[in-house]
Amino acid sequence: MIVKRYCFILFVRSLNFFYLFDVSIVDLVAKVQNIFYFCKQIMQLPEDFVRETRRIMGDERFGCYLKAFEEEPPVSIRLNPRKVEHGAWSVEHGEPVPWCNDGYYLSHRPNFTMDPLLHAGCYYVQEAASMFLWWVIAHAEHNMQNTKLSSALDMCAAPGGKSTLLRSMLPDECLLISNEPIAKRASILEENVTKWGYPNHLVTCQYPRDFVKKKQHFDLILCDVPCSGEGMFRKDPATIGEWSLQQVEKCWQLQRDIVREAWHCLNDGGILIYSTCTFNIKENEENIRWMTEELGAEVLPVTTKPEWHITGSLLEGFNAPVYRFIPGITRGEGLFMAILRKGDGSHSNKSSHSNYNNHSNDSSPITPTAPLTYQEAISYLRREALHLSDDIPRGVVTVTFQGFPLGQVKNIGSRANNLYPKEWRIKTTHTPTEYEPILRKK
Repeated sequence: MIVKRYCFILFVRSLNFFYLFDVSIVDLVAKVQNIFYFCKQIMQLPEDFVRETRRIMGDERFGCYLKAFEEEPPVSIRLNPRKVEHGAWSVEHGEPVPWCNDGYYLSHRPNFTMDPLLHAGCYYVQEAASMFLWWVIAHAEHNMQNTKLSSALDMCAAPGGKSTLLRSMLPDECLLISNEPIAKRASILEENVTKWGYPNHLVTCQYPRDFVKKKQHFDLILCDVPCSGEGMFRKDPATIGEWSLQQVEKCWQLQRDIVREAWHCLNDGGILIYSTCTFNIKENEENIRWMTEELGAEVLPVTTKPEWHITGSLLEGFNAPVYRFIPGITRGEGLFMAILRKGDGSHSNKSSHSNYNNHSNDSSPITPTAPLTYQEAISYLRREALHLSDDIPRGVVTVTFQGFPLGQVKNIGSRANNLYPKEWRIKTTHTPTEYEPILRKK
């Protein structure tokens, strides 16, 4: 009922706008069409979800959440600080994400697929709320007593947004293992990790219990656990149809299984970061309370700024520091995050990680380079053969766009055979007539 009432109010508001401000019929039609589109989205919200989320958030917060469906989800990217030097490059029409020094909101959604710099790993397209991990990591080491970060694990890492952010924040000598138990998703993760191009970053395809069996231990573990996805309803309406109360029950139980295994792998004094992209308290606050009661976890605070409008605990009687992003209140999609510490760090049970050697992404041999035009770069990313200039040596050559490596070809003189991985190729045949840069060198 509240959703239908909200749609009616939106429609009446649009008519008032027409009469009060004397706008054109064309503008009114466009406004009404937008309202119908957003109303169609929120009318699809399951009744159980509406009832439970309204109860958890309260009428005022839930009203702000519904109002967010009137707006397009914000588009944002995160720069690769290893490749894109701050001050040397600018983001076209970019506005900084306040909780991430490398993050930028964009004024519109460009055609990312047709930007060679995306494929070169210069930036990652990431939802802004997820970049809150940057802020958390920037403060996490201060909460680790007598422990220096030497190893980290991202337990559920695909497609790689939080993993590449984590890798950017960790010391180069710190080993990061990005794990994804589903093989198809692990291949996507590997592509993104490879393009990001950092040393000491390894991708694995294992279940959490496998790390326990191998007695691997880490100073930092990120559990961005599978969840019911309520926070993605605005950005990805297809997730609405996958939601149910039964799915919520299944998720919180799976999440505890994952965390239980991760806790076994966490060094004493180490940090576990727990996150979901959902709103309900079963997958969020109740899981954090379970960790404190059953695992002895200590929930750690992170200093934030009031103007970010981050929401704290919504579970009555549970006041531990947790961080919830709600569309319409905070600029981004749905996110929940909490930071937990194991023990006091008075003794160590570190693993040597001797099974993981030679895991640098910087180990490729040095080869001659060949700069490509925009059209040539797109052809290369489609895995088409290229014709290089006569002064380029024969053999394996690294091709670049605006100075950033895209991959390799084998130059045989008459043509250059494309060595770009087949599964990474651009499949569309459309090529823009002009390059529309997202990053611009100053």
